[in-house]
Amino acid sequence: MADETLIVNGTVITLGEDNQVIADGAVHIKDGKIAAVGATADLEQQVPDAARIDARNKAVLPGFICAHHHFYSTMARGFAPPGEPAFTFQEILERMWWKVDRALSEEDVYYSALIPIIECIRNGTTTVIDHHASPSCREGSLDSIAKAVLEGGIRASLCYEVSDRNGGGAEGVAENARFLERLAGEPSEQLAGMVGVHAALTVSDDTLAACKEVMDRYGVGCHIHVAEGVEDHTHSLEKYGKRTVNRLVDLGISGDSSIFVHCINIDDEELGLIKETGTVVVHNPESNMNNAVGVARVLELMDRGVLVGLGTDGMASDMLAQMRCAYLVHRLANKDPRVAFCEAPQLLLWNNATIANRFFPVTLGELTVGAAADLAILDYIPPTDLNAGNFLGHFIFGMVDAVVDTTIAGGKVLMQGKQILSLDEEEIAARCRELARQMWSRIS
Repeated sequence: MADETLIVNGTVITLGEDNQVIADGAVHIKDGKIAAVGATADLEQQVPDAARIDARNKAVLPGFICAHHHFYSTMARGFAPPGEPAFTFQEILERMWWKVDRALSEEDVYYSALIPIIECIRNGTTTVIDHHASPSCREGSLDSIAKAVLEGGIRASLCYEVSDRNGGGAEGVAENARFLERLAGEPSEQLAGMVGVHAALTVSDDTLAACKEVMDRYGVGCHIHVAEGVEDHTHSLEKYGKRTVNRLVDLGISGDSSIFVHCINIDDEELGLIKETGTVVVHNPESNMNNAVGVARVLELMDRGVLVGLGTDGMASDMLAQMRCAYLVHRLANKDPRVAFCEAPQLLLWNNATIANRFFPVTLGELTVGAAADLAILDYIPPTDLNAGNFLGHFIFGMVDAVVDTTIAGGKVLMQGKQILSLDEEEIAARCRELARQMWSRIS
């Protein structure tokens, strides 16, 4: 690819603080960053020698961001765990996910990351905040995922999910510290790191204190599931005499660099503590519905000033589908057709960018001069007038069903004409199927 690329003839949607919709717009990319945004006629005159990507009949947006993913869940697709179907959330963990993560090998970790990275690229998702677990091969597991990320060309913040349930809390802490030390010596615009924790109910106070020490040493936050099922707060009340958020705040795990995922079973005091500490909450509507754990108080959290992002929890890599799900479920849960029209897109398009910009040394989530050249180009011919004032209506009811044609990250074209360029999907999927059969046999 040339050092300079000019995307022309598209409907350019800049997002950022001052969202602009530019008909017959163009985006000039140079050295991995946005060099200019404007009318096609103007930019074609300014950079006549740049390589062209024709975005006619397409919408050009910043690449989408997933604020919570589980790459390692890939090989669970199509797998039926042995025994009776799980009913409670605890049973879902014990009968499914804790069997899957424990069965992963080092090669499984690498290939289970490659597949969702391909799916991210296919869906215009260019940045992911991931949360990993592989108790049988902890050490070096984040390097395996990082290798897949770099090969795929997207950006990712990685962490290892610390848990005492396999007797490996200290080893999980060590894997986070080892990877963060690597990042300190090898600064990257593609990779970032946090300290991961499974959930409060699977870690002791001593283990959380060890996590806090690593957080402080490297100046990072904690990425942890919080109050996803009722088990989290009942365990905390019974063992520690306090609810989950209270315990985490008391131990210093909260803060504006930390992510509390789910936050479904929280009370008013916990909501207030999340706000006071500036902690990020990430909503995963499809996963919450799939596990039947409830609906998070997202609109109330946002109204109180909490920064709430949007993730998939490993269910998928299609952020447009997650946004539409959030839009619908909160209208239903609130029994109010007036809500979520602004809030659901805000989670994806603006809040996720604010979150990701805390972790990466580049500006993400907007097409403005100097920002990272991360773009999603969607097939979309607007059937009615499209402008900044009515963009959300087009986004929720039109673009949500659009097919992504081209995905660019850091100025590199990862997919064009719906063809993945950075990875060999057929070869990777074939090897992944072989590995999955072996992994399933280890579980069964």
